[in-house]
Amino acid sequence: MGTLYLVRHGQASFGAADYDNLSELGHRQSVRLGEYWRERGMHFDAVITGTLKRHRQTWEGIAEGLALKRDDVLPWPGLNEYDSEAVIATIHEGKLEKPDSPEMYRHHFRLLRDGLGAWMQGRTQPVGMPSYVDFLAGVTTALDHVRDRHHGAKVLVVSSGGPISTAVGHVLGTSPETTIELNLRIRNTAVTEFAFTPKRHMLVTYNTLPHLDAPAYESWVTYA
Repeated sequence: MGTLYLVRHGQASFGAADYDNLSELGHRQSVRLGEYWRERGMHFDAVITGTLKRHRQTWEGIAEGLALKRDDVLPWPGLNEYDSEAVIATIHEGKLEKPDSPEMYRHHFRLLRDGLGAWMQGRTQPVGMPSYVDFLAGVTTALDHVRDRHHGAKVLVVSSGGPISTAVGHVLGTSPETTIELNLRIRNTAVTEFAFTPKRHMLVTYNTLPHLDAPAYESWVTYA
């Protein structure tokens, strides 16, 4: 029996010109997760990340906290996030303004929820993105790789909310609507744990923040 830990990236730069960079808090979240694991003697036999900058930066922060070298990593493009702007553009004409108020944030995520549903059901095809069938395949082939190559090992995957919730939905057989809700509630540097055998994965935990479970870290809990 192996264990697969899937970690969502640290806080990125939501609303900025380039979202794909960790914020200063996102880096601290990542380092803290590594420190938490080091305090408990955690080690990983393999590390797989998406190829986005925020994935690599999150792994570098975790490795810093673990006091490990950062180079022995398998990049996996199938663990990259969907393009939320392209998803929203399929159901909303014109460019959205950058959200700067609670109501604008709520509006953004209402559109994203509706756009994801249409994409997952095959009713839309966002520009520059794979079909949902191909996006799902990118995630499931990573799960297959872990089962095939790392039986009995501890494996770390660093990715984004979309691929992680898709992996959970695939393992549990959830509806697209449930997968979307899982996606929109996943927190930065949250840990999801699967047990796995050569035949299947089994969900153990979802969206946990054990490394931030103290009053001193209450303000470190973020979603974007």
